[in-house]
Amino acid sequence: MRAVARAVRARVPHKLFDWRRCHPRAVSVAELSRDRKPYSRAGHWKCAEVAASHGLQETYTFAIRGLFTHVEASESVDEYKPGPLAEYEHRIATGGLKPGDKFQERALMELQELYENLMRDAPDIGLEKNTPRSSQRNSGGGWLFKHFVSKSVTKSPRGLYLYGGVGTGKTMVMDMFYEQLPKTWRKKRIHFHDFMLNIHSRLQRSRGMTDPLDMVAEEIAEESILICIDEFMVTDVADALILNRLFEHLFRHGIVMVATSNRAPEKLYEGGLQRDLFLPFIAKLKERCVIHQIGSVTDYRRLTAAETGFYFMGPGASETLRKVFLAELDGEEANPTTVEVIMGRKLHVPMAGAGCAYFQFHELCEMPLGAADFFGLFKNFHTLALDNVPILGSHNRSAGYRFVTLVDVMYDHRARFMCSAEGTPKELFEKIVTRADAPQFKDDTRSTRHEDADLLVDDELGFAKDRTMSRLTEMHSKEYLKEHAEAHMSSEHPLPAVREA
Repeated sequence: MRAVARAVRARVPHKLFDWRRCHPRAVSVAELSRDRKPYSRAGHWKCAEVAASHGLQETYTFAIRGLFTHVEASESVDEYKPGPLAEYEHRIATGGLKPGDKFQERALMELQELYENLMRDAPDIGLEKNTPRSSQRNSGGGWLFKHFVSKSVTKSPRGLYLYGGVGTGKTMVMDMFYEQLPKTWRKKRIHFHDFMLNIHSRLQRSRGMTDPLDMVAEEIAEESILICIDEFMVTDVADALILNRLFEHLFRHGIVMVATSNRAPEKLYEGGLQRDLFLPFIAKLKERCVIHQIGSVTDYRRLTAAETGFYFMGPGASETLRKVFLAELDGEEANPTTVEVIMGRKLHVPMAGAGCAYFQFHELCEMPLGAADFFGLFKNFHTLALDNVPILGSHNRSAGYRFVTLVDVMYDHRARFMCSAEGTPKELFEKIVTRADAPQFKDDTRSTRHEDADLLVDDELGFAKDRTMSRLTEMHSKEYLKEHAEAHMSSEHPLPAVREA
């Protein structure tokens, strides 16, 4: 890890700027010793020496890089943190993470560079909540304002688009970065599905405006200058058409985006309707974000996978699921209910009680439901029991898309999943392939061949299936169930069966 730190210092030479500008209460370690000389190599070691004398070097390992954030005695030191790379080192040192993943280290180097750029530019780009955004961007004030003032506006640093295979730690390192940022910043961490639902909801309220997307972008910039979007994916033509103009406005308003995705930018919305109208967004993305691939042969989700968890298969699986579900209610009666989701929609739940909901697969995945309905579901329930999950293929393509979305939303809410299924997670998706993996036939008689009649060639589902299988596996692991139990131990309805996991 020292080599990584040296690489960061080599790539990001610290400029001679006053770190007090980053926060009203931020000063250098040297200032603690009343040495107000600018940063130098000698001053660098002085910083480390003073940090050690104050007992701060262990907490702020980045003091060895000549940086330190000091908080007045009346305030908590924990508010100011050294950045994602130091946090990564700390987790390895304490046994929370395994060492030696060069792919994660390189991703964290990129995140650390962005972290330091944001700390440097925070006051100038309006990251602090108490900084008036209207004075930071050239989005108003008339021609005279734009002509004279906008030239001095600090341009926001480039964000980061992190992509790679499933289970490689993309979400973990992004969250590590996000958690290191000051709480007083305009920032938001959100799943892509939730982000787009929020955009559509805002657009409904902005009907009649000359340019509603510009109005929405301005609202978002007032709330969050830094947006971290998990699982960036584009499958819907409406979303594809919105994204180009939306991010044109967002980037103009100074938004910095950090995103994770399974797809490289040029692979987003591949083969989608009217994709030519989406292509300018890819160009904007590459211009305003550093594109970094995190590749690994290890799927960390599967390392801790349990044998079965609450995943039931074979004869009697449905009956077993029902018995387990009723046992989880701890004596409470199961009744049908209705829950409200966003934009005035309502979702009927056939059987519910004690924070648990029970559905047949067709009641959730073969009905005209979407991410909004699933978000509403998991805002009301922490456990979902889903009966009769079938093998997915060409005959139930739409249900396959909904099931993938359901698993994504459920995973993002860290909900518990109990199900009965026709096969293992891998078997559920084995009939879904990308065009690159599809078998090539010499004639056009594939539809007449019984063994291939249900084969579904679909790039979006083909790429998404690995993520879904990985998440299904993790959601039935002992570690995941323990985390879920700890989160709900203090709830009104404790979960006895989960406590034993």
